[in-house]
Amino acid sequence: MSRKVNRRQLLALGGAAGITSALPAASAAPTILLRRSAAKPVVIASGNGHQFKNGGEQTCVERAFARMTEGADVLDALIEGVNIVELDPADASVGYGGLPNADGVVQLDASCMHGPKRRAGAVACLEGVRTPSLVAKAVMEQTDHHLLVGDDAQTFARNMGFSIEPDLNTERSRGLWRGGKRGTDPPHYLDPATPAEAGRRLAQQMVAEGKIDADHYYGTINCDGVNAKGEVCGVTTTSGLAWKIPGRVGDSPILGAGLYVDGDIGAAGSTGRGEANLFGLVPDCGGDAPRPVTQGRRDGGVLPHPAEHGREAASE
Repeated sequence: MSRKVNRRQLLALGGAAGITSALPAASAAPTILLRRSAAKPVVIASGNGHQFKNGGEQTCVERAFARMTEGADVLDALIEGVNIVELDPADASVGYGGLPNADGVVQLDASCMHGPKRRAGAVACLEGVRTPSLVAKAVMEQTDHHLLVGDDAQTFARNMGFSIEPDLNTERSRGLWRGGKRGTDPPHYLDPATPAEAGRRLAQQMVAEGKIDADHYYGTINCDGVNAKGEVCGVTTTSGLAWKIPGRVGDSPILGAGLYVDGDIGAAGSTGRGEANLFGLVPDCGGDAPRPVTQGRRDGGVLPHPAEHGREAASE
């Protein structure tokens, strides 16, 4: 009788040798990293991880790779990398200057996961801290919790020594919010007038006018890495959906949705419309932990599960 092999075992046994490259940001595809015991150091990220430098000389990926190969802990290196994007006001989808919610308030979400330690931390609806990825790391390191939200996440950050600012908007993000308020107020409540369609039309108009980067309307940076020891870690951080209802949380701070790391296999992260990803989560009937069956696209379509997609890409 043939022995049954579940999905996790299949990936561990048959996972193709290596790491996939980050796919174009416009596809909103997850970034996938598959691990082998003998690893070549690699860092991958969504498109903005290769673009923004916050006035410096290195992108997120360049900084993270340099720190990791110098001997820094993989997660420390990745977070140092995404901090560049979080602090760069030119990226309106992450951290400082991220596009605000319907009330004009920047609310940030982030999660991080350490493969070797099998530990994770996250924050959601955090206001006043430019680098939510560092607060997520503090949740992982200083508590036995995974996720802190809202005002209490801010209180935790303050108690951990983070500076709290009254407003994370820049002139650009506040100006875009004013333009958004004129077009829709807001488009996320369900009613017969299909306001979501109005919101999409407004977003398309603002993208066409060059006011919003087409690749970053939905926000988010995911960055994953593996060092020469085969140690895998990941981080995802975002300002979330532009003009969202205050308190809305997408997939970024949710383990198994916006981010997941398995030290025996690899890491995956998601960008794009969080609801499209979360609505596709179902338990794995094979007995493993719950897994995302589909990954959301900005247009509401779906992409293959990261494991299958990663295997196909790595084998090409």
